[in-house]
Amino acid sequence: MQIADLGDVQLHYRIDGDPDGAPLVFANSLGTDLRVWDAVVERLPAGLKVIRYDKRGHGLSSCPPAPYSMGALVRDAERLLDHLQVRDCVFVGLSIGGMIAQGLAVKRLDMVRALVLSNTAAKIGTAEMWQDRVKAVTEQGIEPLADNVMERWFARDFRATPELQLWRNMLVQQSRAGYADCCAAIAGTDFYTPTSGLRLPCLGFAGAEDGATPPDLVRETVDLIPGSQFHLIRRAGHIPCVEQPDEYANRLTQFLKETGHID
Repeated sequence: MQIADLGDVQLHYRIDGDPDGAPLVFANSLGTDLRVWDAVVERLPAGLKVIRYDKRGHGLSSCPPAPYSMGALVRDAERLLDHLQVRDCVFVGLSIGGMIAQGLAVKRLDMVRALVLSNTAAKIGTAEMWQDRVKAVTEQGIEPLADNVMERWFARDFRATPELQLWRNMLVQQSRAGYADCCAAIAGTDFYTPTSGLRLPCLGFAGAEDGATPPDLVRETVDLIPGSQFHLIRRAGHIPCVEQPDEYANRLTQFLKETGHID
């Protein structure tokens, strides 16, 4: 475990693989920490420097006072990668992590050479929906929302397994303030225009049973970037890297080879 002190925020991060390898960065979803990528990371080929981190208010990172904006979350990622002297990475973002990925690619083309937008969109939900979520979490905590969130996160078959409890526990153990403040950041984000200006390799992932970012929403965003690819994972919800790690890692590896990131 390592921590990057960026002044106003301290970000927990982890590096696996080849320290001199091609950089591959993962940003996780709302209500999860960097362990959400464990099963995919262990299935990736050699030759990659794999960087994961917990965004502010999540996991082992610090929880600065509100308000949070998407600009701040993008800047956190930028400062972390500057701290680690990362350039020309492939950036994989899941859900809110995919929004961070879009914002970072627009801001720092020297830093991001290709994007993987997983179960995300240029705009997710409505401001009113997120504001209601912020109010509910602030007043009652995450626990009352947890069962509904599990239905959006995972396909029916996975929800019938004992493993579901692990992910439910991860969700409810996140910081109430960090979760609510990241919801507020999503509420204020609409990246349709900036994302449509991107010109770089892009792969989109969607889960066929995703109740948070349905496949058509993901495809609409991915299609904003000319030449992008789209991959639908069946028997998966909002977090296919957990439910179908073999398929996820195989398609990601294929993309890394197609873009020349690895041999």
